[in-house]
Amino acid sequence: MRTLILLLVFIAVGWGSLPWIKKNLPPQFNPFTPLAVTDPPGWMTQLKMKRLASDPAACLDVMNRAQQAGLVSFSQRPPVTGACPLANPLRIQKFGPVNLSSSFLASCPMAVASTIYVLRSRDQITKQQQSPLVRISHVGSYACRNIYHRAEGRLSEHATADAWDVTAFQLANGQRLEVGKNWQQPAAKAQTLHSLWQEGCRVFGNALGPDYNAAHASHFHLGMRGAGYCR
Repeated sequence: MRTLILLLVFIAVGWGSLPWIKKNLPPQFNPFTPLAVTDPPGWMTQLKMKRLASDPAACLDVMNRAQQAGLVSFSQRPPVTGACPLANPLRIQKFGPVNLSSSFLASCPMAVASTIYVLRSRDQITKQQQSPLVRISHVGSYACRNIYHRAEGRLSEHATADAWDVTAFQLANGQRLEVGKNWQQPAAKAQTLHSLWQEGCRVFGNALGPDYNAAHASHFHLGMRGAGYCR
């Protein structure tokens, strides 16, 4: 009987605390606030991003709010049919002041994660290189293929537009940080690239770089599968 009373007291206290939690808990710990691309990475942010995969309307709302704030430019595209269908693809044109080597097609959750990543990468680069990020080179997101282009096997994350392969970061001062050339040297560029890869580990479900295998020697593979897998 005493245990039941204590349980009821805890439930009552918890229920009464909900308004305070909703108002005061930081977004990276608050399950009640909608995700924003400015939220810091963390387990709650990861969970909210995972939920977006089954809630297209909520995902699009996150992107619309980000676009209205000038943090990303994108357009909604018609569904893709065929062997690798996409129900609600988005075409990303740029991330605020950061241009792209080309626009790319992404699932909505991938679009959210990539926007978060670029925002945080801008901060990392400005802090470490004293020059802002102005352009990202990449080799795309969507590709209807199996993993490693094998004839048989499971589909790649690229087949669902849930991965983005980034090759280089261009700075305003003319410097270019290339994953394939600068992963080990010179030291300052290598340090920044390692920081950018680690940022990918915090934001995406998986982040694969040159140390993973030869197939990733030239780029960061940033994907939605998993929960912080980092190689």
